[in-house]
Amino acid sequence: MTSMKLTFDAVSEATPGPKWVARWQRSWPAYEAWFVARGGDNGPSAPDCRDAMRDYMPEIVPLYDRLVALAGGSDRAARFLSTWCPPAYLGGCSLAALSDKTDVRLVRNYDLSPELNEGLLLRTEWTGRAVMGMIEFLWGLSDGINDAGLSVALAYGGRAQTGEGFGVTTILRYVLETCDTVDDALKALRRVPSHMAYNLVLADASGCTASVELIPGGGVRVMPQAIATNHQSGPEPAARPAFTRSYERHAHLKDLRISPRHLNRQFLKSPLIQDRYGEGFGTLFTAEYNPKDRTLGLTLSGERWDQALDAFEEGQRNVDYSQSAGQISAPSYAGHEGAGIDWSRAARIDWAAVGLDYAGGRGRPIHAYLDAVCAIGSEAS
Repeated sequence: MTSMKLTFDAVSEATPGPKWVARWQRSWPAYEAWFVARGGDNGPSAPDCRDAMRDYMPEIVPLYDRLVALAGGSDRAARFLSTWCPPAYLGGCSLAALSDKTDVRLVRNYDLSPELNEGLLLRTEWTGRAVMGMIEFLWGLSDGINDAGLSVALAYGGRAQTGEGFGVTTILRYVLETCDTVDDALKALRRVPSHMAYNLVLADASGCTASVELIPGGGVRVMPQAIATNHQSGPEPAARPAFTRSYERHAHLKDLRISPRHLNRQFLKSPLIQDRYGEGFGTLFTAEYNPKDRTLGLTLSGERWDQALDAFEEGQRNVDYSQSAGQISAPSYAGHEGAGIDWSRAARIDWAAVGLDYAGGRGRPIHAYLDAVCAIGSEAS
């Protein structure tokens, strides 16, 4: 059964040291099991991984070397931390950035199973500049902000195709360690390849915003509006859009006509917020970044937790999502996967397994889960 609880820690450590090592020791056993089970040992060698980082992200190679050493220096740890051609992994999320003459905001909902998030907000000065954000893969970022006010967040692009490239969370770390503006970030993203399809939304202190689609193996598409959910604009079909409700969420964001300061409110209600924790797909947190003030407001199951890059406070929050969990409901967006399904059988599906399969890149169409339910029923009779 999917866990409904998650502990969030806010940690500050200017240079990699004992706090990061403690987190590594806590999280590595689970990550190592995932890495091995998903074929990570069959990927590029540790020297090849370091060479790729040297070629594409030379500015953070010393940081990478330091983390590998702190992690024990094994080949597997080196390959894992590089995220060069890693195993496939997926996720959810809605993203948007808005600006006007006086204000700018970037807001994201992080949608997944509570079992699949590290729950770590980390402030660092690893390369000499301050960076604050939500950690993925022990040093990468799902979203964050730096001391120039540049903010960025990611969303899964909706297909499991892979190419030669880096895990997107490492790319976000690189962007925030080396870039000051959205224009700087776009130049970096055009040069550093992503191994999967991901969507990014960016904003900076000048009020510039952007949304880009990362293409597996390299390349970007800059989109006309700074919003993103879990599909892309290319001809490739999105994975399980009925399960993620990606098109419904995107249509809502596209039609918003509000001021930046009101953007966060939209992410705290339907259709953007997700309450299907029992299905492995609920909103774990809403993050509101203010690039001008260099602040972050986290909303955790209705409770706000404010942090500032220049006045960061360590702390902890324990969140129980069971009170927020909703009931299984059919997707309201027609015309995509799931349309025409007999949803009267949906209550018999193990929705937690659906969500975990989806996040692990093993998901099947909803029809397949329903067919399995029918087969079990036939065998029982």
